[in-house]
Amino acid sequence: MFDELRPHLKELRKRLGISLAVVFIMFFVCFSFWEPLLAWMIHPLNGVLPEGSHVIFTKVQEPFFTALKVSFFAALMISLPVIFWQFWLFVSPGLYEEEKRLVIPFVFFATFMFLSGAAFCYYVVVPIGFNFLINFGAQLFTALPSIGEYVGFFTKLLFGFGIAFELPVITFFFAKLGLVDDKALIGFFRYAIIIIFAVSAILTPPDVLTQFLMAGPLVILYGLSIVVAKMVNPASKEENEEEEKEEDAETKEIEDKK
Repeated sequence: MFDELRPHLKELRKRLGISLAVVFIMFFVCFSFWEPLLAWMIHPLNGVLPEGSHVIFTKVQEPFFTALKVSFFAALMISLPVIFWQFWLFVSPGLYEEEKRLVIPFVFFATFMFLSGAAFCYYVVVPIGFNFLINFGAQLFTALPSIGEYVGFFTKLLFGFGIAFELPVITFFFAKLGLVDDKALIGFFRYAIIIIFAVSAILTPPDVLTQFLMAGPLVILYGLSIVVAKMVNPASKEENEEEEKEEDAETKEIEDKK
């Protein structure tokens, strides 16, 4: 069994190595201009800070480690196309020849959806969420947010939204492999709603509005995923007819009882 896994592990190590090497190189590139990157990150925060408030640091090492976090975050974002490309190359041996040609659309749409989620978070969720959190109780307290905590929270939000927006791409991949179809996704919808709101509550600030700003697009993306699955791997006609017969039988049984 181990001998069978060895080629896959070797290939996985190769793809991870290339991805990490690219991130490592981009990290040093981004570290050379971390200050404008940090200014971009704190721009939404500065826009909602009340007069007299400003960003501070509370630990001696905080500015340096914040620069490292900012550089790593930027390097990871820039390296996304390469990371998605390496992922596709890892799974491509198990695909058919016509499916292997989808590498460019996969890399493009995976990167596009991640950046779309991050952009939605940056331009919509962060300003609204932080406006609520910063100005809540502003008449009693002076807001002096720590730069290290803010950057950590900011990157967590952007990555959360970026990954969440990958849902249609992930569905396309699983549908291509025959692991899901539109019928399965429709049947799982009620549970998906619960999971979506639970994940939104974990990833977003503790206010209902921001949670809905994440849950709402995710519900729409889940609906889009159903359409994607139906286009790629639709449920068979026989299964749909069998399900309709079962529903008709249940309806008739209920009517007979009445």
